[in-house]
Amino acid sequence: MKELIRTGDPVFISYLTHRLSEAGIESFGMDAHMQRSLGILPQRIMVVDEDYDEAQRILDQVRREG
Repeated sequence: MKELIRTGDPVFISYLTHRLSEAGIESFGMDAHMQRSLGILPQRIMVVDEDYDEAQRILDQVRREG
């Protein structure tokens, strides 16, 4: 597994995971419980190694849209 992004923005995380899912890429949110309880720690979005390049392309698209 590789870390795709680390962010504390829950709206961005939700949109990114939706876009990844549309492309057939399963993502895994790490540190989600810490994010909710403390509200200060970023959440990591992880993808399997084989999907990393495509996931990075989608992340770049989502950032350009923002």
